[in-house]
Amino acid sequence: MISLALSMLFLPLLSAVVTLFFLRKSGNIASLLSVCTAGGILVLALALIFNFDEDVMAWDTTWFTMGGWELRFGVLIDGPARLLLFVVAFVGFLIHIFSLGYMENDPARPRYFGGLSIFMFSMLGITLADNLIMIFVFWELVGFSSYLLIAHYFHTEEASKASRKAFIVNRVGDFGFLIGIILTYWTYGTVNLSELADLADFSPNLATTVLCLALACGFIGKSAQFPLHVWLPDAMAGPTPVSALIHAATMVAAGVYLLLRIDFLFTEEALGLIGLLGAVMGLYAGFCALAQRDIKKILAYSTLSQLGYMAAAFGLGAPGVALFHLTTHAFFKALMFLGSGSVIHACHHEQDIFKYGGLRKRMPITAFTFLIGVLAISGVNFLSGYFSKDAILLWAYNFNMPIFVILYAGAVLTSLYMFRLYFITFEGQARSDHSSKAVENSFLMTGPLLILALLSIVGGYFSLYPTRLGSYLGPDLAVVSNLPHHMWMVVLGTSAWIIGLLFASVFYRKVDQDDPLSMRFPAFYEICKSKLFFDEIYRFYVDKIQDPFARFLEVMELLFISGLLVRGTAGVTALFSLLAKTCYVGRIHAYAFWFMLGTLGFLFYATGLFD
Repeated sequence: MISLALSMLFLPLLSAVVTLFFLRKSGNIASLLSVCTAGGILVLALALIFNFDEDVMAWDTTWFTMGGWELRFGVLIDGPARLLLFVVAFVGFLIHIFSLGYMENDPARPRYFGGLSIFMFSMLGITLADNLIMIFVFWELVGFSSYLLIAHYFHTEEASKASRKAFIVNRVGDFGFLIGIILTYWTYGTVNLSELADLADFSPNLATTVLCLALACGFIGKSAQFPLHVWLPDAMAGPTPVSALIHAATMVAAGVYLLLRIDFLFTEEALGLIGLLGAVMGLYAGFCALAQRDIKKILAYSTLSQLGYMAAAFGLGAPGVALFHLTTHAFFKALMFLGSGSVIHACHHEQDIFKYGGLRKRMPITAFTFLIGVLAISGVNFLSGYFSKDAILLWAYNFNMPIFVILYAGAVLTSLYMFRLYFITFEGQARSDHSSKAVENSFLMTGPLLILALLSIVGGYFSLYPTRLGSYLGPDLAVVSNLPHHMWMVVLGTSAWIIGLLFASVFYRKVDQDDPLSMRFPAFYEICKSKLFFDEIYRFYVDKIQDPFARFLEVMELLFISGLLVRGTAGVTALFSLLAKTCYVGRIHAYAFWFMLGTLGFLFYATGLFD
């Protein structure tokens, strides 16, 4: 089974190498190779899940040694790893198929599919790695591959800036993550996950809390949580299937998975802070989504909100519930991103939802499947999101009432902005030539939508029955099977999506090209549109503080380092060289004179005549 895992890990790397180095001018072959590779990964993942006799299997070998220290490359296959392997492989395969249609006329298909393969390799590496250093190596590869894919349309200024922003902001979080790894090794003497689980000290202390928060910086960066959330909406500049992969199965999921891998290290104080930040992010992202016009940015803020729910569940001490919501979220978020890609492709890459309208009649499959995704993320009863979101709400109600109130408000907002998106895009009349002439896409693009719609409906039932996948979610999900016995929670959860639906119906069933919210509540709309001015604050910091400070340091470096130390030392040496050179005049009697003078000086000093 270890050989299966290693084959699955390195298969996409091999595909990327072949595609990028040997198939750069063969778009059709490159795309087919990448899709076949993704299919092979899915087959191997299913083999690991359903033909596995042991609950946990580990293997490692020495990668390289440095003095008395060695770095080991290892694989850890347990329940959470197998579940995420299924999510990454299955969703990744469907996104590859969708890309065949979406990127059909793109001249840079080999580069695109090569980047997808690197992305898959990186995420599989994070999933299988058995120590923090190997996780960090693949973690950086995820950042690199996301940079390549977000910048796929690098000839546009938007994509170029977005890729740099994502890369730089993530480096901030990764720096904290690296410090956390160093502190972990310094504290426990190992970075192996299994050994850390045995050594973890559950007695709360400040040092352990600092260590946990440093490690959590990796999650904050990759999963775009406050205050490093600003990169994710801009990352929508990349191709839409890339957005689906980032939001559903790879980059942002990596941050949550990291927390689940090291949950045994976290102190109560660290968990409380992460839970509070997650709940606040869920509410903040909901308000931001209300004022967005770009279909992909609305979905991006919905991802921020749902990641906040996962962080809140983790902070409340329910990592299994967080993993469950990560799984269901992957299904309906991939569905909605690919659905948005279908709309964008049919409307000639128009992304302003107020220039759509009436697409339900012209694109019935896309509209139906997108509605399933909207219902699932809103928590409509008995769809996948209902089980996972209500489980988080019930857990919050039992353990932290303030967080419950924030999460409930976020659930209402989720329903409101998602039904807003659906009504404006698919209902009413066409509001542009692009939408009036749109037609349904080919089965290459609608087929994955139908499969993901099915998973968005039935994905929550894995937790209710003793299936192989459901058993991986841990004892935390006992709360899900008890949901029917908490009728008040069912009523509350139902009321959240109904309230959002009612408000969306009142405001957005019939619209023109102006947002009704901006006309009825202009001040509130501007606050939501501003995103609380985080981008402006960071820009002010860079322009007014960081850049002047960097220029000051540059001047200090030129004066003292390059000037005084480097050039000063060279100047003093040159001066002594010049003085010494004056002694060498090429005459024997001059050398004899200096020799005698030096000898007399030494004798006078030795005999004490100068005392």
